[in-house]
Amino acid sequence: MLGPESDGWRPTQGERGPGYPGEPMDKYQVLYQLNPGALGVNLVVEEIETKVKRVIKQVECMDDHEASQALEELMPLLKLRHAHISVYRELFITWNGEISSLYLCLVMEFNKLSFQEVIEDKRKAKEIIDSKIKAEGVPNHRRFPVGDHDSRLFCQSVPEVHWMQNVLGQVLDALEYLHHLDIIHRNLKPSNIILVSSDHCKLQDLSSNVLMTNKAKWNIRAEEDPFHKSWMAPEALNFSFSQKSDIWSLGCIILDMTSCSFMDSTEAMYLRKSLRQSPGSLETVLKTMEEKQIPDAETFGNLLPGMLQIDPSDRITIKDVVHITFLSGSFKSSCISLTLYRETVPASITDMLLEGNVASILGLPWCPELVEVVVTTMQLHDRVLDIQLCACSLLLHLLGQAMVHHPEAKALCNQAITSAVLSALWSYPEEESLLVLVYSLLAITTTQESQSESESVSEELQNAGLLEHILEHLNSSLESRDVCVSGLGLLWALLLDGIIVNKAPLEKVPDLISQVLATYPADGEMAEASCGVFWLLSLLGCIKEQQFEQVVALLLQSIRLCQNRVLLVNNAYRGLASLVEVSELAAFKVVVQEEGGSGLSLVKETYQLHKDDPEVVENVGMLLVHLASYEEILPELVSSSMKALVQEIKERFTSSLVSDSSAFSKPGLPPGGSPQPGCTASGGLEQMIAWN
Repeated sequence: MLGPESDGWRPTQGERGPGYPGEPMDKYQVLYQLNPGALGVNLVVEEIETKVKRVIKQVECMDDHEASQALEELMPLLKLRHAHISVYRELFITWNGEISSLYLCLVMEFNKLSFQEVIEDKRKAKEIIDSKIKAEGVPNHRRFPVGDHDSRLFCQSVPEVHWMQNVLGQVLDALEYLHHLDIIHRNLKPSNIILVSSDHCKLQDLSSNVLMTNKAKWNIRAEEDPFHKSWMAPEALNFSFSQKSDIWSLGCIILDMTSCSFMDSTEAMYLRKSLRQSPGSLETVLKTMEEKQIPDAETFGNLLPGMLQIDPSDRITIKDVVHITFLSGSFKSSCISLTLYRETVPASITDMLLEGNVASILGLPWCPELVEVVVTTMQLHDRVLDIQLCACSLLLHLLGQAMVHHPEAKALCNQAITSAVLSALWSYPEEESLLVLVYSLLAITTTQESQSESESVSEELQNAGLLEHILEHLNSSLESRDVCVSGLGLLWALLLDGIIVNKAPLEKVPDLISQVLATYPADGEMAEASCGVFWLLSLLGCIKEQQFEQVVALLLQSIRLCQNRVLLVNNAYRGLASLVEVSELAAFKVVVQEEGGSGLSLVKETYQLHKDDPEVVENVGMLLVHLASYEEILPELVSSSMKALVQEIKERFTSSLVSDSSAFSKPGLPPGGSPQPGCTASGGLEQMIAWN
């Protein structure tokens, strides 16, 4: 079964029939059942292999068509990346033979607490939800697990922010993200906002139009529990959903949180229902909130009337909600540094970025404070694409200049920059121009850290799904040269330290690069980037034996294309040497005569062109060392007049660069290995020189 951590993650359809070995439910043990939701049964389960608890929502479907439609509609949700959205772990269709029913199963993150429990606790105690975040947990009655590893790149908690302000800021940020992607939640209510720690919440249980417009199912659930429909917008009762429907539901949630200290659950339910016909009843509640000095009553008084308009066209948008709450000065988005206010960003910088006038500040000297300001601006305006584009352009220029003129700037390629640009990428995953800038920036930040720090950054980026993102876009964006070049550059940076979280996705890289090179056959920069990746893949053992001949041919082709590009030549010969060392098949591919000539004639051309460059000569020599270790190859080397070339190398480079195999291993990467048994590196060359 595939999940978010696996290669090629996609929902799967289980086989029909109970007890079938491939049945997806077989890997879970059901622990207990929660209260049924609006659409189906919620089961708390444990993965048998990992002992990790999950929640599985089982939605009974009328037939194959309904199940398949719902599954297809939910599939895009698997790609969501946001610190405050709980993504489905798995989707599958299964058959319950005992009751002859078809079920769509939605596997979700398990958490004991949600907004619903907090509201109920406060309602029971007749207390206001205004407690500040404390180390021991949220409002007096609850303790929470510490942190969430998925959010470490995105979130910071600030103990001095009121709890409700903090978590509502997170909800607004998550909902704005969904609406920006034209995704409707459709099922917003307190129980679907889970608490993963004292100061970190997530939206969960996003639904599909197919499921939410099943009238028969909804009517049954509404009769069983009238609370289910009380959060829904007036138009949603007629099965019409839009982003404005989510705004109504969020307004109901805010209303319930702010009034729980003076209204019981039944009163609150009838209030929500009455607002669909008589919005005037809201005024009385807002007045009571002021009288009882509910925190931020004035802000909610300005906000809720706009959110709870009966006509959706009169209802405000999520951007309006964010604007109103931020104007209050109390609410802060959780995905920015909560200690910073908008006023801390100089207006001149923000205005320049908004206007796209990057050129006017490119002449500024290197300044750590400027980098900090740009990063902060990105975080504060994370839903403004133009600012993200201009800020990334500016960062790319600043870091590029710093690498040349300010070596000490390496210390500034830190996690703040990485987090900001990665967050921008997840907010606009298909924005090609931003993708190119982010790939280029991450390649710099990854390679400019110290070795231990870069290993940590590389590992975090891989865990965040960046490797899969690169491969996906190399495949889907072949027509975009910039995406391919920057993607290969970042791939090289991630491989450089040899810390690979999951090698499985890398098996498809040789075929992808083959497609890229076929698309850009005369592009020297593309060939150069490809050769660097091939070299590192060969050292890491990520090229399969059946791919050796293909990769050797591509490396030789790249050398023929651009013999004047020293970096390309070096990486190509390093890759060839690494492959030839472990495969006689690869060795024959180098020496055999083909349409473009043999690899040996190319070696002689390269040597003549770069004979005064010790590094190139060393890499050429290492390839010859490994070729000479195969007895069957020696006649080809001699007949191609390689003896004279080798003798010249040995005479001109007395430092024995050619015989030093340690030069071919990158720190953190496994060395190329050793020649065949009984044949040392220098011995292979001596054997060729002496061969008759």
